[in-house]
Amino acid sequence: MGTPAIEIEGLTKDYAVGFWRKRMRRSLDNLTLQVEEGEAFGFLGPNGAGKTTTLKLLMSLVFPSAGTARVRGRSIDDVRMHREIGYLPEQPYFYDYLTARELLDYYARFFGYPLAERRQRVTRFLERVGLADAGDVQLRKFSKGMLQRVGIAQAIVHDPQVIFLDEPMSGLDPVGRREVRDIILDLKRQGRTVFFSTHILSDAEMLCDRVAVLLGGKLQGVGAPGEIVSMEVYGMEVFFEMRPGSSPPTALAGSATKIGERYRVEVPEVQLYPVLEQLRNCQARILSVAPLRPTLEDYFLKLVARDKAAPHPAGEGAR
Repeated sequence: MGTPAIEIEGLTKDYAVGFWRKRMRRSLDNLTLQVEEGEAFGFLGPNGAGKTTTLKLLMSLVFPSAGTARVRGRSIDDVRMHREIGYLPEQPYFYDYLTARELLDYYARFFGYPLAERRQRVTRFLERVGLADAGDVQLRKFSKGMLQRVGIAQAIVHDPQVIFLDEPMSGLDPVGRREVRDIILDLKRQGRTVFFSTHILSDAEMLCDRVAVLLGGKLQGVGAPGEIVSMEVYGMEVFFEMRPGSSPPTALAGSATKIGERYRVEVPEVQLYPVLEQLRNCQARILSVAPLRPTLEDYFLKLVARDKAAPHPAGEGAR
């Protein structure tokens, strides 16, 4: 196996908080993990978990209190590392009087491309993120989803092998989220490594080869979404329709939920066949039967509840 795309070893960050008698607060606590080349890697956690701090440390925008990291074999202290990465912060600021084409040309200049190549790259990357028809529109007229797409375009205009995205889905409507998801999947198909933070767990389940869960600055687990979350079936979901004028069986009357003309019921796995038999006897039409498994959302909420319930050593929150 070759060199990992990202290697993080014991990365720690303490901040001084308070005005008069300053105290140290630990934002990131001894983070160690690896991301392989070509992975779509999700960095999950609630707001304040330490996700943005980690990305800023990897970008050398802030400096660690302890630990180190390497990207494609180069230390994050090595300025040459930056030529091989792209970065989109959570709340980027773009000059809104510029057009998308002008903005990408501005960023491409940092990499020393001559005029002809800059023009070719700008056109190519506008097309890649679906903004070919909006390249000459000022950014102040863009929707949030369009701004996210042009933000990703500026992050990849120099063809980096590793792309860091901080909460790329945040604040987007369903259409915008789908657009950004499609771009991430396209980058993955090209063999790029995409490391993105998010608190939208369904996006991570859909996009990621592996995920890491961060809570209170501490790593809680790393693995494929199906490994992080137990895939054990805990029940069955049944959708069915009744004949006109009839009602669900008496045994299901209290548990079945009516949705339009359909009914939905959750039952333990061992009761599935008796329930199907009851529905068959009253000539119900079975629309679907599906297993119920825990999701990343369930896992995440369980971690938060466990952390709140656990006793914390005195003064830990002020580190």
